[in-house]
Amino acid sequence: MDVSNLLKQLDRSKRDVPPQGIPLVSIKGLTKRFGKVVANDDISLNIYPGRVKALLGENGAGKSTLMSMLAGRYQPDAGTIALDGKPVRFSSARDAIEAGIGMVYQHFMLVESMTVAENVLLGQEGSFFLNPKEMRNRVQELSVRYGLDIDPAARVSDLSMGEKQRVEILKLLYRDSRVLIFDEPTAVLTPRETFHLFEALWKIAEQGKSIVFISHKLEEVLAVADEIAILRQGRIEGEFSESEVTSKADLACRMVGKEVLLEVDREAMPHGDAVLQVRNLTGIGLEDITFDLHQGEVVAVVGVAGNGQKALVEAICGLRKPPVDTMFIMGKRWRDFYAKPSWKNSLAYIPEDRLGLATCRNLNLVDNLLLTTRQGFARGPWLDKKKAARDTTELIKKFDIRPGRIAALAWQLSGGNLQKSVLARELYRCPRLIVAEQPTQGLDIAATEQVWNHLLAAREMAGILLVTGDLNEALQLADRVAVIYRGRFMDVFSVSDKQKVNRIGLMMAGVEED
Repeated sequence: MDVSNLLKQLDRSKRDVPPQGIPLVSIKGLTKRFGKVVANDDISLNIYPGRVKALLGENGAGKSTLMSMLAGRYQPDAGTIALDGKPVRFSSARDAIEAGIGMVYQHFMLVESMTVAENVLLGQEGSFFLNPKEMRNRVQELSVRYGLDIDPAARVSDLSMGEKQRVEILKLLYRDSRVLIFDEPTAVLTPRETFHLFEALWKIAEQGKSIVFISHKLEEVLAVADEIAILRQGRIEGEFSESEVTSKADLACRMVGKEVLLEVDREAMPHGDAVLQVRNLTGIGLEDITFDLHQGEVVAVVGVAGNGQKALVEAICGLRKPPVDTMFIMGKRWRDFYAKPSWKNSLAYIPEDRLGLATCRNLNLVDNLLLTTRQGFARGPWLDKKKAARDTTELIKKFDIRPGRIAALAWQLSGGNLQKSVLARELYRCPRLIVAEQPTQGLDIAATEQVWNHLLAAREMAGILLVTGDLNEALQLADRVAVIYRGRFMDVFSVSDKQKVNRIGLMMAGVEED
């Protein structure tokens, strides 16, 4: 069952949402600048106990900056933060945690070799003198109280991503955090784990705590939030209750400021030659992987992070050597293909890590274009930087990359604009095989729609392997879906097979068909 169907099972009628009353946190006039860029401009916002407040906005709207100030990672240039009506100023994340404000990030900060209980109590005063049984009892009591089912004695390295997230939440609850901030918390979860997370968020809120929920997934916001605040270009553009929103399209329009399509028109594309063939691939963390990918086709690999997707992608893209004669790219054996790779009409890789692996953060857009295309601008021992600058300018216009300056450095771009720059560079190479790894993770709905349309258009020249944890993305773009669990494909099937589509969530959790 997919996320949409599961979220419909959340019974909002059981929610006992308290009146707004006195805010737990009151933000007034908060402003934050990075050089000439104003990330947050005179923001005022109240966060109330017992409520889930969703924070929405396009990439670069200032959501993460605002919450980073509340969580003590940044200090504001102007404005105040009040807790229980008293002004506070945090010089570090530790100050914020001690004041009762904690943040659960997308990338968990856990010690894999330790148990759940040891991670929860790590660094806590007096925990050094507790015996393991007492530690487990304390964590067990906390997990039951907040509906976060977890085995305190389990080793973190053996946990699923959803279970690891519960450990992060328990760490904050053990520290008696009263405000819990969640930044894209469902990015690494299965549909059922997402459902259980939302149940837990409501239970946490019912005990008087405040939840701030940052997400680009509008259906999730409408399912879990009590109230919604929208940021646009660093300012609060509106606040309203969930009941005031008539539909997902209405919420998208409020966020972007114009009507946005929530679906793409994926017309059937005739399939050409096979551009990727994988045969009985066993090894490098994978087991008996077999499939073909043709020009004009999108095959989506879906699964919870850490189940072999990374090994498969790295092998295809030449970052890891697969077993001999298990992989053929454009009709060539893997070793022959990578013996003399071409910059054009070949393979393009769009990595999940867009700022660390896909780009160099301190290079401008021209130099980042040259990272994978420099052979096309080589004139003997020289690079034609003028032509590269002209072509970069054209790509900026074609892909609507903002702020629209070729001198902009990679780290200065929002996530959506950085991803569009990577996509522009790789499509410039006219690839025949595209490996797109989590291409819209963390992107707003407008940027997501643009990336989807660019990928679908690229089918005319390429076959696309889409690696994603977003089932809606997979079903919107793909012709076939491959569900991966612990290094093997549970099944590979057409998106028109509704019976199997409905079982994707179970397959992602390793449940075999009866």
